[in-house]
Amino acid sequence: MSQITVNGIQTAYDVHGSGEPVLFIHGFPLSRRLWQHMVAPLAGRNTLIMPDLRGMGQSQATSDATMATYADDLAGLLDAIGQKMPVVVVGLSMGGYVAFEFFRRHRDRVRGLVFADTKAEADTPEAAKGRHETAAKVMAEGSKVVADAMTPKLFAKIAPDALVEEWRCIMSATPPMGVAAALKAMAVRPDSTRTLPEIRVPTLVIVGEEDVITPPASARTIHAGIATSQLKTIPDCGHMSPVEKPETIARMVGEFLKAC
Repeated sequence: MSQITVNGIQTAYDVHGSGEPVLFIHGFPLSRRLWQHMVAPLAGRNTLIMPDLRGMGQSQATSDATMATYADDLAGLLDAIGQKMPVVVVGLSMGGYVAFEFFRRHRDRVRGLVFADTKAEADTPEAAKGRHETAAKVMAEGSKVVADAMTPKLFAKIAPDALVEEWRCIMSATPPMGVAAALKAMAVRPDSTRTLPEIRVPTLVIVGEEDVITPPASARTIHAGIATSQLKTIPDCGHMSPVEKPETIARMVGEFLKAC
């Protein structure tokens, strides 16, 4: 693990391998550990850049954030480590929301996109209200509030209990300030459906067949809106595809990177 100051905050990240760069963006409220199984199969051909978003994992938390904040942090990280080549951006769930914003703000740095278990639509007013209420509860009671609520929805029914518990603990350990800031950021994130026709780089859309958080219908919307995209569905998999079906998603991403 390395740490570097980006936009005034301490940012934790890993870099593996060599070759054309790939930037991995984890979901909420997770960490770069989400991508650990991608290293062995992909690092032989690519440089894998895996940061913790601000307020999650081992990166410093701030009381406020937006999708633009996260996207600019990532661009700043690329600058700080001297990575000038355009990257393939891989984002899961909230990481997909950040990937959309990264494309809007830094599209000259994007060589390709992978949207995994995410959606393009903004929150409804009711969903946004619920996020703000949960953010307040997290600040009062801790991140366990979110971890306990999310865990039953994250995995397919066949997921091992030990894997589910591992990630419940990771989410529970996320700093409450970071969790609350991310909830509020997601509540006000822009609708990315209007961005879809603007995306003309190679794009891969991946979704777990049993994902109930961002279901296959959401993936189909992204795929339908991006002319250069392909859609892959993973059977017996929920929202956490990189740890539920790591070999499958590594193969899909690896094949995409070779052709990208």
